Amino acid sequence: MIPAGLIQFEGSLWLWIFAAIRPGAAFMVAPLFGAPSVPLQLRLVVAMALGMPALAAGNIALPADGMMSLTGILAIAGEATAGLALGLATQIGFAAAIAAGETISNAMGLGFAAMADPMSGSSNPAIGQFLSMLALFIFLGSGGHLALAAIITQSYEALPAGQAWLGHDAIGSLIDFGGVILAAGLVIAMPVAFALVLVQIGMGVLTRSAPALNLFSVGMPAAALAGIILLAMALPAMTGSIELAIADGLGMARTLAGR
Repeated sequence: MIPAGLIQFEGSLWLWIFAAIRPGAAFMVAPLFGAPSVPLQLRLVVAMALGMPALAAGNIALPADGMMSLTGILAIAGEATAGLALGLATQIGFAAAIAAGETISNAMGLGFAAMADPMSGSSNPAIGQFLSMLALFIFLGSGGHLALAAIITQSYEALPAGQAWLGHDAIGSLIDFGGVILAAGLVIAMPVAFALVLVQIGMGVLTRSAPALNLFSVGMPAAALAGIILLAMALPAMTGSIELAIADGLGMARTLAGR
């Protein structure tokens, strides 16, 4: 016979696991928390820590039919969907910096110079990696990680556990927001990229007037040097634009959370 205390502990354990689904799903795709370098154990502890306030407030209850029933599976899927949407909205804000970096890298002729991105585990161009790290510093410096934690915790008020299915309007707005942020990334890179295109045109005219001039030995270093100078000049304005894109990502997550 199973002791009564063990049965109560099992029920509490299921509640803790259920409470950690939404924060855990958000941290899988959110900036910083979703990095492969972040240990899974740390992610699990933080997810449970964020789910505990909602559990203490009484906003979380297990499905009456149990977790392995159809109702329980649908509740788990709803929690995971809500968490993924909140984390993805924040991650989309970082896409502006990545898109801008890739555009500038290609204009500089450094699209082949890829570096391993510790945040995603993939390879990004060098300039894209630089702007991605800049976005991460802005995210941490502005308290974005704390704002994301607050959004996830407060989302239980508007989206109760087990009833967190997002409507098609919310999903459509998230998709539209992704397009807006990608366009913002191109706008961020436009001044530097357009100036580099003019440099490339000038080098083409110079090569045409002096055919003996080796374009690869002169053009690529000139484009790289011009890109570095232009990037240094435009960096303050780009920083403000990236900060605005990150704030928009958090704002979108707040909108999805019903805040």
